[in-house]
Amino acid sequence: MAEEEDEPGFEEEQEDGSGGVDAAGHGRRKRLFSKELRCMMYGFGDDQNPYTESVDILEDLVIEFITEMTHKAMSIGRQGRVQVEDIVFLIRKDPRKFARVKDLLTMNEELKRARKAFDEANYGS
Repeated sequence: MAEEEDEPGFEEEQEDGSGGVDAAGHGRRKRLFSKELRCMMYGFGDDQNPYTESVDILEDLVIEFITEMTHKAMSIGRQGRVQVEDIVFLIRKDPRKFARVKDLLTMNEELKRARKAFDEANYGS
């Protein structure tokens, strides 16, 4: 009985997932991250030219993650707006993501300061 209960959920999930991949692979929607995902997959040990289906599945997962995070971020804080603080709040319980976001935000601030100092040195403000 437990096996029968698991199978229908899997079939529904499979139908939803495969329908999007097939339709998307044939021009329904533009692939946004294919090049980057291929490079990342190669960097993590995949073939230099991974299967298109693998890249498409990963891209679907990435887009789903971004969409879910954006919807969650829009529902907290200022309604209908996504702010950096909202994203940080959402990932605060995941130590790896939280540390990475903190590093990226720190680097972004350092780059802004460096650009400002460079512009001031070149243009004499």
